[in-house]
Amino acid sequence: MLYKILNITILAPSFVIGGLAICYSLLGGYKHPLSVAQHSIAVMLLRRAAAPSITPLEELRELLHDAEEGLLGFDAISVIKPFLGDAFRALTKRLEHMVFLRYGLPAWDTRGHAAHKRADRLAAASEAVHVAGWSREEVRRTLKIRAEVLAEDPLAAHYDCRPWEPWPPAVACERFLAELERLKASAHG
Repeated sequence: MLYKILNITILAPSFVIGGLAICYSLLGGYKHPLSVAQHSIAVMLLRRAAAPSITPLEELRELLHDAEEGLLGFDAISVIKPFLGDAFRALTKRLEHMVFLRYGLPAWDTRGHAAHKRADRLAAASEAVHVAGWSREEVRRTLKIRAEVLAEDPLAAHYDCRPWEPWPPAVACERFLAELERLKASAHG
């Protein structure tokens, strides 16, 4: 019963996308904070750049990698997750599983997850420096992210937008939905 309710209501694309567009990852000196939707597109583009042979289904999994945060309305940075406990970890894993079922995504394999984490950490480190104004040392020391920091924003060339500038929620929602629809059509024919 719970799956049926979640599948129909919470996992509807508009609910997930709306949540991701208003669930914020970072707030810097900008008018809008960086949304999880914008971060998710960046991760997808970084994975595509690192592995040009990535399939549409794998890209869709990258795009939806943080969908549970949109459902929860909360982006817990990795360093606080241990303090949230096993119940929070179990909830996020269950929500991720529900999203994967809803969108026909395969579970992460070891190699795919490692490649995903590289792209996710690269995006997170770069966003922390360029959007939130953290130093590289703060990213390493506080966030425990050892990834390099990109000079070029992967979204800037793709969307012809200003580098590292957070998008308004409506723009994040529109761009995320366009990617979601494109990838669903490509992955599931």
